[in-house]
Amino acid sequence: MITDTHSHLFWKSFDADRPAVLRRAREAGVRRMLVVGTDLATSVAAHELCAEDPDLFPTAGVHPHDAEGAAPEVLAEIEALCRGEACVAVGETGLDYFKEYSPREAQRRAFRWHLQLARELGKPVIVHSRDAHRDTAELLAEAGGVRGVMHCYTMGTEELTPYLEMGLYISFSGVVTYPRNEANREAARAVPVDRLLVETDCPFLAPQGRRGERNEPALVADVLAGVAAARGAAPEELALATSRNAAALFGLPPVP
Repeated sequence: MITDTHSHLFWKSFDADRPAVLRRAREAGVRRMLVVGTDLATSVAAHELCAEDPDLFPTAGVHPHDAEGAAPEVLAEIEALCRGEACVAVGETGLDYFKEYSPREAQRRAFRWHLQLARELGKPVIVHSRDAHRDTAELLAEAGGVRGVMHCYTMGTEELTPYLEMGLYISFSGVVTYPRNEANREAARAVPVDRLLVETDCPFLAPQGRRGERNEPALVADVLAGVAAARGAAPEELALATSRNAAALFGLPPVP
């Protein structure tokens, strides 16, 4: 069993062939997929999609790109979704200082709101951090006691320590397979096996060999193989370990 802990299967690029995408995922051994909301519309779409398939699990949140538009009424509806039994995590949320589509202060304000909600609900938070390591770590430490995952971790070992010390899980994407990303592979070797997750972040970040194409959950098997190679581990054993980690973090049914 492989678990893709971060997908955006509601994306329009999947509208024409979503059943085939899910079939290919299962043929590749991907049995469970989290469908991660990035604003109100996609959080609702994630819940609607997951209601149709017991192997899909929804989240709800506002991506840092959309933080400026997170009006109180929007956050109220996000909160209602997060409080629902079906919702397995708060987010994705976090900070993105690379594209900076929303002002930094708006991003920090929205991130704090998500962290407070996650702590109140006892649900994990899905954290996006790009070119914002210092502030991300600071706000997580400020929140205190929040469970969660650093999604699509693209940094190296130097940045790992505060996240591991806070008990967070670390999830690797297709980025770990890119030839020039040895620092990311070094981080994949350094993460304890009981904190390790894999993801696609599809339709983005297809692994090496498929770069430039639409990514999809089946290709998380390539991510898993890349992490396994970096660690000198058997892919089958790592698939089981990461799926058990996903079940523990997100409250999914136990892995057989």
